[in-house]
Amino acid sequence: MRGFWKCDDGQDLIEYSLLLAFICLVGAAFYMGMSGSTSTIWGIVNSRLAAANQTAVS
Repeated sequence: MRGFWKCDDGQDLIEYSLLLAFICLVGAAFYMGMSGSTSTIWGIVNSRLAAANQTAVS
């Protein structure tokens, strides 16, 4: 039983897994927070491209 308590072979794997999960959660929160801004920017770009296309066709 002592050998089991002193063995820490899987400790690094768990720590890296928790760090990766934290980074993924922060990335998801950042992505969700930026979705409104990204949508607005793409809307502006789309309307300007449509206006430029109408000007070029006319």
